[in-house]
Formats: sequence, C-alpha cells, structure tokens
Amino acid sequence: MARTAARKEKKKRPDQPQAALRELLRIPEGEAVDLSSYDSRAVPAGPESKAAALDDLTRLAERLAGLQDRLYAASTAGDPRRLLLVLQGMDTSGKGGTVKHVIGHFNPAGCRVRGFKAPTAEERSHPFLWRIKHALPEPGEIGIFDRSHYEDVLVARVRELAPRRDLSRRYGQINRFEQSLADRGTTVVKVFLHIGYEEQRARLLARLDNPDKHWKFDPADIDDRALWPAYQEAYELALERCSTDAAPWYVVPSDRKWYRNWAISTLLLEHLEAIDPAYPKGEFDVVEAREKLLAMP
Repeated sequence: MARTAARKEKKKRPDQPQAALRELLRIPEGEAVDLSSYDSRAVPAGPESKAAALDDLTRLAERLAGLQDRLYAASTAGDPRRLLLVLQGMDTSGKGGTVKHVIGHFNPAGCRVRGFKAPTAEERSHPFLWRIKHALPEPGEIGIFDRSHYEDVLVARVRELAPRRDLSRRYGQINRFEQSLADRGTTVVKVFLHIGYEEQRARLLARLDNPDKHWKFDPADIDDRALWPAYQEAYELALERCSTDAAPWYVVPSDRKWYRNWAISTLLLEHLEAIDPAYPKGEFDVVEAREKLLAMP
C-alpha cells in the first residue's frame, strides 16, 4: 500500500486526477502491513483544515441521507442490498465518536448499531461468529459494528484467550463469512481507526481530567496500553490476512477527529454511490389515483 507521504505528493500534483478515497486508504489483498509506516495525523486527501472539513460534511450529510433513503425504499421492493460498517481501533481511537458524528447523518430508523464487548456466557457457548450473525443489518439497513468479530483475533491473540491454532483458523473463517455476506448483497466497509501512541495518552488523560468523562475511563485501558506493541502486531495480522476484494480494510488516520469523521463519511458515500439504490416504481396508475383524490370532497 502506498505510504502516506506518497499519497500527499500525489494529491498535490494537479496534472493527475484525484483517486477515490477508498482506493487511497485501502489495504490491498495479501499485502504485509506495518502500521508504524502510517502517519496517524496524516491528511491523505480531502480538506486540510477542520473548518473546511466541517463545511464539506454539511454537503456530505445531505447526499448520505438521500442515498440511505433510496436504499431503504429499494428494500421494500425486494432489493436485498444493505451496508455494514465495521469499526475497529485501539481504545480512544474514536469508534463511539464515529457512531455519534457520522451515523448521525442518517435516519436512525434505518440503522442498526451494535457494540461488542466481552462475550457473555451464552455467547461463549457458541462459535465466535454466532453473536455477529445475530446482529447483521436487514435489507435496506445500514449496520454499524463498534468492535466486531475481529475481537476474536485481536484481544484473543494478545490476551492468549485461545490456542494459536484456533486463532489461525479464524482468519479463514472470517474471510469466508464476509464473502458470504457480500454474496447475499451486503457491502462490507471495514475501517481501522489508526491512532498514535501519544495521542491515546492525551485522550486518556483528558478523560481523567474531566469528571464528566470518568464513566468512559476504564483502568483496564492502561493495562491494554502496556500491550501496545502486541496489539499493533495483532492488528497488522488481521489487516493483512482479512483484507479481501469482497471486504477490504481501510486505514483511516484518526488523531485528527475532524479528519476521521470526514474520511469515514466519504468512504460511506463512495460505497453507497457504488450500490446506487433506486426508488421503486409505484405499482398503480398515477393519473387515476390523482383524479380520484381530486374528485373527493
């Protein structure tokens, strides 16, 4: 995958057309990943200031809402298509913030948001994909996963919650599962929110400094921070082994919250435009219905 610096250079050359953001941020299938080579404060494409990003988000919000409306309407006529946004990242990387600021563009009636924490006793009694399958969006919906099935190759790997042979098999199971989703009309958009080590420290400290944010702080986050290298390695393996044509991974620099929100909004827009849902035609005579309505007292 092209390095961030290369992306910036490409963007600045006016003789070349700007590539779609999903091409710039995508992890190519089978390519080795080194997260240390990605700048978590980068602005690979798009607005280069917070003010410009906020202005652009107003335009994006209107287009996203229109596409969501069309997607939902199409499902009433039997269109099976839907979209699933998968959010993964280290603590404080902005999964919850993305749900708040990006998914807020949509009609909540057409969204299905699910956060995945440590599995319950019942969930542990089933295969690891069981709870995921029960949370998938229906036709016409936009689903959002705050964490996901990838926890079972991330936390499970770092914390040694499963034998390595089982973990190795899970990558293939995930790929087959996501391929089956794509085959049934689900567009899978997987986003790794890439936050820097020092930025995470600053965000954790900000939570400690604000009593209103103490509910968001978990002392276990400090323990996980001590395992940062192991988590980075686990993410690198997941990105490398599970970025496929059917369900690619996108790395979004997330130190700048405004850029994170703009980038994910743009990725969703590009994917919804590719789906290109259409309003179904009415199965009735429009002229006759109009005349009948006007004839009524």
